[in-house]
Amino acid sequence: MSHRVVSLIASATEIVCALGFEDELVGRSHECDYPPGIGRLPACCSSKVKVEASSKEIDDQVRSLVGDGLSVYRVDPDLLNDLAPTVIVTQTQCEVCAASLKDVEEAVCELVTSNPVLVSLEPMALGDVWKDIRSVASALGEPERAEDLVARLRGRLATLEARTRSLGPRPSVGCIEWTDPLMMAGNWVPELVEIAGGTDPLGEAGKHSGYIEIEQLVEADPDVIAIMPCGFDIERAAQEMAPLVARPEWQQLSAVRNGRVAMMDGNQYFNRPGPRLVESAEILAEFLHPDHFDFGHFGRGWIWWDTSERSRRRRTG
Repeated sequence: MSHRVVSLIASATEIVCALGFEDELVGRSHECDYPPGIGRLPACCSSKVKVEASSKEIDDQVRSLVGDGLSVYRVDPDLLNDLAPTVIVTQTQCEVCAASLKDVEEAVCELVTSNPVLVSLEPMALGDVWKDIRSVASALGEPERAEDLVARLRGRLATLEARTRSLGPRPSVGCIEWTDPLMMAGNWVPELVEIAGGTDPLGEAGKHSGYIEIEQLVEADPDVIAIMPCGFDIERAAQEMAPLVARPEWQQLSAVRNGRVAMMDGNQYFNRPGPRLVESAEILAEFLHPDHFDFGHFGRGWIWWDTSERSRRRRTG
């Protein structure tokens, strides 16, 4: 049985494709850009946020929209109706990340005549990601594909964890999900840190990412710092570092003094709760234990943060 699938969240699009249903996708969100070629599909939603604004301005816009009870995205009901989907995948975990279930339900009730099945994902931790993969596969009538995919993903993570468990001291990691205001990564990121051979003193697994004061970061003083802003690639993340670097407390941090700060692609990896969370764990392992791991992610998934020549090549220590 064939389907007509619309995915309104980038991670769900990756799940659909990893399950082998890429050819059945007929629509996507404006943020869906992987796997390559997915951009050929029409975008069924758009952002109300001016993404070219600074980190502080984006945060202010999001807080205002969410605080007013408004979604930060617009869903196009006319386009949805034209696409005649049989399945629409969205999420309820975070209204800042994708079109919410409320938005989709309103669009469907208003105009979409194809009577699609709505699949709402709600990942808060790694276990929820596996559950979401199963939900998508079940809605598409191929539950056994989910079991195969989940087994492969969990197997890769288990292999990595077994390798890191045999290493020496586990460095503490400060995973920064937003730089202005300061926000530490939560949800599945602390689990990835543990698998990659580190500890996370500031993030809480299974809980939403939270705002902190820089004094809390100084007090924790992690051995290394990973900058992984939600929705930003490495280049954009680097552009948004100025307000954080300007803080005198920043220079007090051991990771900064020792050159142990990395810029990571939070958009493609850490903030997409789908199959590439495995690659996210590999990136962290390369960063935390450069003498032991080289999965080939350096230069694409992460770089050292500084302006010297060493930021353009692998380094250890």
